Amino acid sequence: MKDWFRHDRFGMFVHWGLYSLAARHEWVKNREKLTDAQYQRYFDRFDPDLYRPREWAWAARSAGMRYVVLTTKHHDGFCLWDSELTDYTVMNTPYGRDLLEPFVDACRAEGLKVGFYHSLIDWHHPSFPIDGLHPQRDDEEAKAAPRDLATYRKYLHGQVRELLTRYGTIDYLFFDFSYAGRSHTWGGKGAEEWGAEELLAMVRELQPDILVNDRTGLPGDFVTPEQYQPSGPMTGPDGPIRWEACQTLNGSWGYDRDNFDYKSPDLLVRMLIDGVAKDGNLLLNVGPTGRGLIDPVAQTTLEAIGDWMRLHERSIYGCGASGHVPPADCRYTQNGNRLYLHLFSWPFKHVHLPGLAGKVQYAQLLSDASEIRLIEPDPERIAENTQPGSQPPGTLTLELPVRRPDVTVPVIELFLTPSA
Repeated sequence: MKDWFRHDRFGMFVHWGLYSLAARHEWVKNREKLTDAQYQRYFDRFDPDLYRPREWAWAARSAGMRYVVLTTKHHDGFCLWDSELTDYTVMNTPYGRDLLEPFVDACRAEGLKVGFYHSLIDWHHPSFPIDGLHPQRDDEEAKAAPRDLATYRKYLHGQVRELLTRYGTIDYLFFDFSYAGRSHTWGGKGAEEWGAEELLAMVRELQPDILVNDRTGLPGDFVTPEQYQPSGPMTGPDGPIRWEACQTLNGSWGYDRDNFDYKSPDLLVRMLIDGVAKDGNLLLNVGPTGRGLIDPVAQTTLEAIGDWMRLHERSIYGCGASGHVPPADCRYTQNGNRLYLHLFSWPFKHVHLPGLAGKVQYAQLLSDASEIRLIEPDPERIAENTQPGSQPPGTLTLELPVRRPDVTVPVIELFLTPSA
């Protein structure tokens, strides 16, 4: 049941909450050391009248994404559903309606897997102990007030139970995050503080087929490199492991109005390819506005990625790392006897593929299924005038058109011989 994760490869992360009104990063409460009273102005005005989760789901599907993960509660403690365990929920804002149910329904209507993000941290809960990451870390009076971690732990487990019993099948759960023993802060929390062993046991009991990440302080079903691309396939003590790079469009997870440091669609497509070539996934974030819209730059970026995916999804879905070594500035992904050569730069007329001589039956540009001519090695051939030669033994040469295909990253589909 969990094979979908390695097959689908590409998902949408959605960070959304009160911080979308501040519009200056989802950690605004921490960064500006805002008190609950100061942060209350966002709660009092949270009214996303343009929230249309079907539009989000359609945008994800059109971009080639196969699953969507929404923040149920971020570190500020604000809950996007009608929790019975706190009043700090969307039900008590001007909007006054559960945001998760229509999101889940929209994803299912588009055939998308459903994921929840849930913060283990809670800067609003009165029993959550203040630490070096808390907005009130410098407030001596607040730090002196008694706080019972056991009470908070019961609250945390109770809310996760709500999320996993109210909305049907949930495919994916992203906990965030553990920081026990980190040198840059004090009072960090991890598996023991969260009651992670009991928490994960409950999750498995309620949703046996769910995938859970690695951020409770205990191992999960996959690991989550954040804001960087691994240098190769990720492994653990027992060999290869599932992994997923979570990445932002502009360095901020929540809506950040004045941040225009956007990654280009070209870079994002290459990051997706690079991850799949290393047997990983890409979870790409959007941060909707306080009114519930995906901002125009993000929307345009998703559309551009979708244009590439529409023609090249065969090189992503169901694919993973290949045992073949690609030429420079290229990546291989592979699915069975189909090997996909992604050309990050377009060479003049020829590309040489080490070790593939005699192993390819046919080659074509994936974008239009036009044939690419194969030039098998000839030991008698020497490089002279217009004739290429002098390649290492076992090298297959592809003859390319001079003009680069008008796509973000050209892909050549290679049909391997059964023994390759």
